Amino acid sequence: MTAHLLPPGIEVFERGWLSANNIFHFGESDAALVDSGYWAHQNLTQDLVRNALQKHGLSTLNKLVNTHLHSDHCGGNAALIKEFDCNVFIPAAEEIAVQSWDSALLSYDNLGQECPRFAHHDVLVPGQEILLGRYHWQILAAPGHDPHSVMLYQADHRILISADALWEEGFGVIFPELWGEAGFEEVAQTLDLIETLPVDLVIPGHGAPFVDVTKSLATARSRLDYLASDPDRNARHGAKVLLKYRLLEWRSRDIKQVNEWISTTPALLSAAKLLNMTIDEFTQWLPKALVKSGAAKLEGDTLIDIA
Repeated sequence: MTAHLLPPGIEVFERGWLSANNIFHFGESDAALVDSGYWAHQNLTQDLVRNALQKHGLSTLNKLVNTHLHSDHCGGNAALIKEFDCNVFIPAAEEIAVQSWDSALLSYDNLGQECPRFAHHDVLVPGQEILLGRYHWQILAAPGHDPHSVMLYQADHRILISADALWEEGFGVIFPELWGEAGFEEVAQTLDLIETLPVDLVIPGHGAPFVDVTKSLATARSRLDYLASDPDRNARHGAKVLLKYRLLEWRSRDIKQVNEWISTTPALLSAAKLLNMTIDEFTQWLPKALVKSGAAKLEGDTLIDIA
C-alpha cells in the first residue's frame, strides 16, 4: 500500500476500469477533485466526494479538474457540477470542442461511449500551475493516448498524477493511431518527459498508485516498441479494449446488438480498415477475439463480461 506516501490533504479513490481513479485534494480554503469517472458510476462518485467533504469538515467541492476528456475521466462532471456548483478545468486544447459540444472533436461518438454534456470554467495550460487543496501542481502536456491529455506534478512531494500516460504495467490505448494520426512518437516523448522528473509516487488513471517508476517506464517502453513495430497490433488491442469497456457497462449483450454497435462505432470502423477487414469480417472477429483473450464469454447468442 502507498497511502502512507501521500502528504496530508490528498486522498486517492481507486476505481475499477470503467471509471478512472479520482484524486481528492483538500485544504482550509480549497477542495478539488481530479477526474470524475464514467457517467454510469456518477452516483458513487458523488457519494465518494460527499463523504470526503464530510469527513474533513468541508462545505463544498470548489474545483473539478480533468486530465483529459475521455468519458471514463469526465463522465461524472455534469452530476458534480449540479450538486456542488464547482468550477471545471479542462485541457486548453479542448476548450472549443466543449464550448460547442462538438461531437466531431470530442471522443464520445468516435469511441462509442457516452458522456453527459457539461460546461467548463477554466483551462489547464501546460507550463502553468494550478492550486489543488494545499499544493501547487505543474501542468504537463502528455500526448499519446490522447493528443490533449495533461499530467500534474507536485515537485515538493515528488508526486505525479499520470492519468493514462503511464500505468504500473503500461499505458492507455494509443487511440490517435487508429484513425491515422501520430501517437507512437508522442507516447515515447511523454515517457521521456516522465523520466526527467524526480518522482517518488505515481498516481495513475487506473490501478493502484506505485513507486517503482523506473520499472514501469521500462515496461511501458517495451510495450510501445511491441505496438509500434506492427501497427496492426495497436489496432487489434484498441478494438478489444473498446469492446471490453462497453461490455463492462453492459455486463451482457445479445450478439446482434454487439455487432450493430461495432458496425456503427467510427473508431472500430477505422480499426477494421487498418486490419484490411470488411465490416462483416471484423464483427465476426472482434467478439471472438475478446472471448479468446479471456475477457468475455459467449453463451448462446449472448456476449457476457468476465471480470
